[in-house]
Amino acid sequence: MGKITLKQVNKSFGEVAVIPGIDLVVEDGEFVVFVGPSGCGKSTLLRLIAGLEDTTSGVIEIDGKDATALPPAKRGLAMVFQSYALYPHMSVKKNIGFPLKMAGMDAVEAEKRIANAARILNLTSYLDRRPGQLSGGQRQRVAIGRAIVREPAAFLFDEPLSNLDAALRVSMRQEITELHQALKTTMIYVTHDQVEAMTMADKIVVLNAGRIEQVGSPLELYHRPANTFVAGFIGSPKMNLIGGEEAEKVGVATIGIRPEHIDVRADGPWQGVVGLAEHLGSDTFLKVEVEGVGTLTVRATGEVRLRHGDRVGLAPQMDKVHRFGADGKAIA
Repeated sequence: MGKITLKQVNKSFGEVAVIPGIDLVVEDGEFVVFVGPSGCGKSTLLRLIAGLEDTTSGVIEIDGKDATALPPAKRGLAMVFQSYALYPHMSVKKNIGFPLKMAGMDAVEAEKRIANAARILNLTSYLDRRPGQLSGGQRQRVAIGRAIVREPAAFLFDEPLSNLDAALRVSMRQEITELHQALKTTMIYVTHDQVEAMTMADKIVVLNAGRIEQVGSPLELYHRPANTFVAGFIGSPKMNLIGGEEAEKVGVATIGIRPEHIDVRADGPWQGVVGLAEHLGSDTFLKVEVEGVGTLTVRATGEVRLRHGDRVGLAPQMDKVHRFGADGKAIA
């Protein structure tokens, strides 16, 4: 079991509240991603759950039991950090089994757990190697293996893929997702990369300045952002947010339209000049300067043959336009 409940959890450093009071429920078996810009408090919140930081006030429950004052070792959680933190003089096998050795586990049971973790992570043939003989992705799998052998109530991942190159990040995203499907264990994953959040999560928690802006499935956040912050953060490229006269025509403070919901059309109501055209094969991304509107990002098909300086007409798909009030909140 791995249900984690936060009740008005607060973390302050002196007079500064970095987590001003959060309520959140992570259900048993969920894959939950904390996402937000640098400094939003996502790693701090994860460390509070892990017990690596003391809460200023509030309650953290793990499986219905108050764990707020428990030390990390007593919480039944396993954390995987951005740095692999492997022992370079130890073999892969000894690195994976180190937590079990420290816990004084029976050697037969420890061997069984190490073998099982190695099998799940495709590390069986590497058990006798040392970390220096492994690739970055393999080293990260060893760090995950060290967490698996503890059979925790939940796994906590703190930006574990940040040190990997782009291709490895993609493959490791898939491996961690498949690991979750295999183990059915609660996972909380911290990242600043909203693409990771969208592709991995059952539930996303969007954080901003220590506060939760919205909680929901990836598609809920994508199609129904609660406010302009979520609208501008979730999605790649991000949503176009337009104020001024264009928003006033609709009767709101701000309208939002995603790049893929703007059609390139000669008779479009928005006429502009292409500043940048990125031809990526299947897609073409355009930055278009539209007078009275601003710079818009447009996602078109790869067949679009526009380039810098070309004039272009744009037409928003009006049924896909998002409306936001003066307070930044979505208007239904």
